[in-house]
Amino acid sequence: MRRREFIAGLGAAASSALWPLAARAQQSALPVIGFLNSQSADGIAPYVRAFRQGLGETGFVEGRNVAIEYRWAESQNDRLPAMAADLVSRQVRVIAANTFGALASKAATTTIPIVFITAGNPVELGLVASLSRPGGNVTGLTALSVEVGPKRLELLHELIPTANIMALLVNPTNPTPACAGAEGRTYCCARQSGRE
Repeated sequence: MRRREFIAGLGAAASSALWPLAARAQQSALPVIGFLNSQSADGIAPYVRAFRQGLGETGFVEGRNVAIEYRWAESQNDRLPAMAADLVSRQVRVIAANTFGALASKAATTTIPIVFITAGNPVELGLVASLSRPGGNVTGLTALSVEVGPKRLELLHELIPTANIMALLVNPTNPTPACAGAEGRTYCCARQSGRE
């Protein structure tokens, strides 16, 4: 699945929380989606377009029958708790967030639905109780990138069996525990198979 399709799915998931609310709103105040992200608007612009497209595919058009309140932390994750609290105080109907935004939102509310997207394992991150039954007010999508890191290395080895040295690029400033886990698991997998 392509990443943009994944993000469009996030938009569709967020909109499913809005249908009953939009029916009740009936031309009065528009239902509001809170969009909370740890990055900058410019950095993820294609994914925001995909999010809007996903909403549109379920009948929600920004400015026509739904409003979106955007909050961008600009990679300053310490700003996220205040941003999440602001969205909660504005009584948004649902919060769509990336990993860090979802963690801040979960700490800020137990009643407003939160729809997340993460590359890590949402159970290990503390976002949900389990993948099959998330529980609470938090649900979302995951690529489980951490879990598939060793498999990607295995596939790379099958494509280039003579390669003994492979590189793994990671963001050393990413505080997500899963990032260290992915790097460590992939490194261990490479060492066990006789590669660097």
